[in-house]
Amino acid sequence: MRQVVLDTETTGLEVGKGHRVIEIGCIELLERRPTQRRFHRYLNPQRAIDEGARAVTGISDEFLLDKPLFAQVADELLDFIGDAELIIHNAAFDLAFLDAEFEIAGLARHSLGGRVPVLDTLALAREKYPGQKNSLDALCRRLEVDNTHRELHGALLDAELLADVYLAMTAGQGDLGLAATGAYVPIRATLAATARVALKVLAASAQELAAHAARLTAIDKASKGLCRWRLE
Repeated sequence: MRQVVLDTETTGLEVGKGHRVIEIGCIELLERRPTQRRFHRYLNPQRAIDEGARAVTGISDEFLLDKPLFAQVADELLDFIGDAELIIHNAAFDLAFLDAEFEIAGLARHSLGGRVPVLDTLALAREKYPGQKNSLDALCRRLEVDNTHRELHGALLDAELLADVYLAMTAGQGDLGLAATGAYVPIRATLAATARVALKVLAASAQELAAHAARLTAIDKASKGLCRWRLE
């Protein structure tokens, strides 16, 4: 199963007032395991960022002036998502902004709403923890996901945290023993381990090589010289 954890940052909170996407971050999960694949782009929204959005993201209008327009990265984003299930916190918000961007770019036919399956972690959290705060920060505290490095909101960072939150909330689900374990392993820990641990290669012993050769000889005799492992 392939999933894409997605988050956006925007110029403001209301898409109906013409606010735009300024950052997109995506994390790929395969069989509930993070891969090294990421999609991360800053975008030129062609409008000013609200003061509140600047305060929480640390992104300035000047920083975005030389960044691409959404239309220039739309195909790349669609290729990255493919037919994966999207995992989004408060999915209605992000999807409304992204679908508006597709429409502005003249690509309304490619809008994500209804095109791919979506899992809303906010709805999942409200069901699992009714009556409690279920913001991303609140879930990080509740599920012991380390977010101490989150001084500002950022789409890629928040996607990483959301991936950890999602895996922690659903640990043990969907594991039939046919795929990777459902146990929760933090994204950053998994990526760090992948980067620093080399595969250990064990050479066959002389006894094992002799046993292997004897086995091939037996197969060769039984197949009248047609042993596949000895054919050039």
